[in-house]
Amino acid sequence: MDTDVLVVGAGPTGLALGIDLARRGVAALVVERAEALFPGSRGKGIQPRTMEVFDDLGVLDAIRAAGGRYPVGTIWQDGRRAGEHRMFDAAEPTEDAPYTEPWMVPQWRTQQILRARLEELGGEVAFGREVVGLTQDENGVRAEFVSGEVVTARYAVAADGGRSTVRRLLGIGMAGETVDPNPTLVADVRISGLDRDNWHVFPPGEGDGFLAICPLSGTEDFQLVAQFPEGTAPDLSLEGIRKVVAARTHLSPESVTELRWASDFRPRAALADRFRSGRVFLAGDAAHVHSPAGGQGLNTSVQDAYNLGWKLGAVLRDGADAALLDSYEEERRPVAADVLGLSTRVHRGETRRGEATRQLGLGYRQSPLTRETRTTPGPLRAGDRAPDGTVAGVRLFDAFRGPHWTLLALGDAQTPDLGARIPVVRGPAPGTYGPGLYLVRPDGYVGWAGDTAAGLPDYLARFGRR
Repeated sequence: MDTDVLVVGAGPTGLALGIDLARRGVAALVVERAEALFPGSRGKGIQPRTMEVFDDLGVLDAIRAAGGRYPVGTIWQDGRRAGEHRMFDAAEPTEDAPYTEPWMVPQWRTQQILRARLEELGGEVAFGREVVGLTQDENGVRAEFVSGEVVTARYAVAADGGRSTVRRLLGIGMAGETVDPNPTLVADVRISGLDRDNWHVFPPGEGDGFLAICPLSGTEDFQLVAQFPEGTAPDLSLEGIRKVVAARTHLSPESVTELRWASDFRPRAALADRFRSGRVFLAGDAAHVHSPAGGQGLNTSVQDAYNLGWKLGAVLRDGADAALLDSYEEERRPVAADVLGLSTRVHRGETRRGEATRQLGLGYRQSPLTRETRTTPGPLRAGDRAPDGTVAGVRLFDAFRGPHWTLLALGDAQTPDLGARIPVVRGPAPGTYGPGLYLVRPDGYVGWAGDTAAGLPDYLARFGRR
């Protein structure tokens, strides 16, 4: 079987990449070694920047309908409510940033929504496909599966998780550290005796770690997270979880009525030595593994896919030079390193979940793709996220939505004749933009900014634009 891009792994990373490629007309095959999508709630927090990505990918309405806001934490002591704990610093929506709080959606539901969107665009997921061999040459990649099936592709993407088989086959190392030596159990359960309006927190007792029970928006489930002393092997059975709940809360064992999924892990932070080997790219957990604190892992992973998708499309469909793909690692690896550090600091209580964890400030000012040509740039510069706003009655996020570039001609800025290749929005500059020309990339970042159009056609020529 032949395809343009082989995507290994049908988690949020692989599904988001499949969507982005499908809407660009790039033939992509998404394969998954399991027989079904991941069944647990693990990555349940969708950060504001990822909400913007989901808006562009066409799944935001479904994501919003499937989830809800995070509840206020209630701290329990000896069976009594002893106080409140707000997990996140609050921020009010603004015109330039309409999404300012994390949105809770269980990971299994997010993946269902992404898969449905992929299929709506004509893509599919092939389950039960375990990669066991991978070779490549100057023309493409050849993947062998345990079934004996062979797939050839022009490019491949490893989106197969922290224990990535593809990364191992490529021989790419992954350096990291243990963030916390204490094992942590996470489980999706049905439970009685607790309200669904609060995130219930039970502080550690003598010899025990903390226990938190969070109602999962849009479901009847709770996510239970329990920390154990170093060297302990958590019991993942229903009876084991009942014992933990009875020992650390005022609830009886029978309050846990159903176990739907359970896993255990040791929080760690790790970064792949490289995000690329020839025609194969690493994305998501295959490239970086986070502590779950702060809800950064899934979000950083989806944005890997969002960064890589338009570049693969430019090379495979628009005639851009393949050297453009070098910018994927150049842009995403520094971001992943910074976010790993943030996740670790949040886990250790060294910083709160606030502005940084929303990921709206991430950008690519130092990228080789960024060109700032203005003599006196304002606060918004090339490489920054392009904010929302309204220009001559047009909402900018509506103008950006889709796989295209967008040119903003604000104030008195004059535009060159770009034909029909690039949509142009003209009008007064909204508050977060100054006057001038802003060329917005397909992933919602300002690629080029100028007072005049000098150099703009040459910049665009790098990306093919057939």
